[in-house]
Amino acid sequence: MKKPIQAYTSEQIRNFFAESDLLDRMTLRPLSHITTSWECAWNPETRQYEPEEDSFAADLNAVIDLLATCERPTRYHDHEDTLAERTLRQLKWPIQKKASQWQGADYQVILEQGAFWDIGQEDLILAAAGRVHAAMDFGQFHFDDMEERHLSMLAGLLTIIIFHRDCDGSSLRVVDGTAVVNTGKM
Repeated sequence: MKKPIQAYTSEQIRNFFAESDLLDRMTLRPLSHITTSWECAWNPETRQYEPEEDSFAADLNAVIDLLATCERPTRYHDHEDTLAERTLRQLKWPIQKKASQWQGADYQVILEQGAFWDIGQEDLILAAAGRVHAAMDFGQFHFDDMEERHLSMLAGLLTIIIFHRDCDGSSLRVVDGTAVVNTGKM
């Protein structure tokens, strides 16, 4: 008999990311070429990371809220495969799936590129939410406690989501009191 899939509450998902020592370094620091303000302070009263000017902290909070309210995907790898297949189809990259692994380029780069056709970052969010649920299934109830390879992959997905929010103009980043709107024009 197959074990039923555990559904975790939105509060458990939010707690998974709370007061992390690694979250900002692993998800926001890779975006330091966009904004150098990548360190986040936890606010125990709001139970969120403190938004700061020219920082992606507010976006990180928004993404955590999306993951907390997202229905658990049945097979999160399917959403990652969809992103990789878009990279293959749209960009004609010389990548291929062998067994369960995509080969031919860095996996996170494959997902980042495929996400340019992911309207509303739906597949990215479902892939990330699935990875959180899977970690909790294995008794890893906090981001900092995840197994290293899966931690790196989840952090990469969060970075990609926030990067794409900045690219599509839905970022909450504020510079000089004005919301940054990326029109995509140079």
